[in-house]
Amino acid sequence: MEKTVKRTGKNYASDQDIRWCPGCGDYSILKQTQSVMAEIGLKKEEVVFVSGIGCSSRFPYYMDTYGIHSIHGRAPAVASGLKATRPELSVWLITGDGDALSIGGNHFAHLLRRNFDLNVLLFNNEIYGLTKGQYSPTSPINKITKSSPVGSLDHPFNPLAFAMGAEATFVARAMDRDPKHLREILLRTHQHKGTSLLEIYQNCPVFNDHAFEAFTEKTSKQNSTIFVQHGKPLTFGANQEKGIRLDGLRPQAVDLSADYTISDLWIHDETDRTKADLLVRMFDDPRSEGALPRPFGVLYAGERSTYEVEMNAQIERAIALEGEGDLDALFAGKSTWKIG
Repeated sequence: MEKTVKRTGKNYASDQDIRWCPGCGDYSILKQTQSVMAEIGLKKEEVVFVSGIGCSSRFPYYMDTYGIHSIHGRAPAVASGLKATRPELSVWLITGDGDALSIGGNHFAHLLRRNFDLNVLLFNNEIYGLTKGQYSPTSPINKITKSSPVGSLDHPFNPLAFAMGAEATFVARAMDRDPKHLREILLRTHQHKGTSLLEIYQNCPVFNDHAFEAFTEKTSKQNSTIFVQHGKPLTFGANQEKGIRLDGLRPQAVDLSADYTISDLWIHDETDRTKADLLVRMFDDPRSEGALPRPFGVLYAGERSTYEVEMNAQIERAIALEGEGDLDALFAGKSTWKIG
């Protein structure tokens, strides 16, 4: 009888020196991903990490699995082709806010709508770190950077709202400084059948330190974040003494008191696309008066057939009807012209 090999995160760590800056949030994401790989129990040759360009895109070098370091913004195209031809592989796409939402925005949108069965980890640090500190598509308005010395005028992307608009079937958010929750959502990301998008708030200590401090520090986290769980009411606060109710289709933060009780609150249903659209729009500046808490966890998980399943079924139907086919006849088409 074959002996079962118990793996740990170290089994998925490569022999490459990690070249991220000290204190970078990528270290936390890497460690939790390696740990999750061990828990999933996939063999190294069954896993592929694909990346584009950016600090996050060094990720494949640090995983002792198959990996592809592609080009700027084009990782979704590479990952799609890989999954189409090798559907049995577990494919993970590593990207950043600049890589995915700037030069790669077109590819990213089409990946989400096509719904290949692969996992996208979008490291969002609201800055271009690899190229030394320019503002990115997720940087807030008036952000002072090397490329916006008097403040950025660009309205920032809301990545999860972008994903919902592209008909994504799995949308989630986590952060580097909550490794327990990150690990839990990474597992959910793997389990979903379809394109699963996990946005991870990742601190860049050199060019954008404390960008997510309101969501990560104990003194502010309790009122600025809400961790959603399927079938559970939306509560937050130091003692879960606050909650979110729906006033029609408008989320409203309330205190649980004589006026409002748990029974008045919004119950999270991760399969409800309409309410997920509301959740991803809870995107207030946490410093603004009356700001709603930012949701973390699985905001939406829907079901739709994956692209590679539909593609292979189409191929099988075509072969059954037409045989293996004739490439020359395909090129010629059904309409021909004679010249002269």
